[in-house]
Amino acid sequence: MNKLKKKPKFKSEQEEADFWSTHDSTEYVDYTKATRALFPNLKPSTETISLRLPKSLLDQLKTLANKRDVPYQTLLKLFLADRIAQEWKGKPVKA
Repeated sequence: MNKLKKKPKFKSEQEEADFWSTHDSTEYVDYTKATRALFPNLKPSTETISLRLPKSLLDQLKTLANKRDVPYQTLLKLFLADRIAQEWKGKPVKA
């Protein structure tokens, strides 16, 4: 194995980004000693959307959420995630 080059010190994140965009990191990092990084408390980024629902449907959603003691937006996200997972698995879903 070749001897690794010493990583330079950077004055800013931009300087570091510029450096790594033009240099091969394998000359500076021994990836055979790398370990997988876990970020258990990292929350996925979200995006705000506007969604128009019939009032009766929104009322039903709020009632269900109240019974489960969760915010209705959270329950809606759970319902959507479940349905999308079913669709991706190709399982027939009753509408």
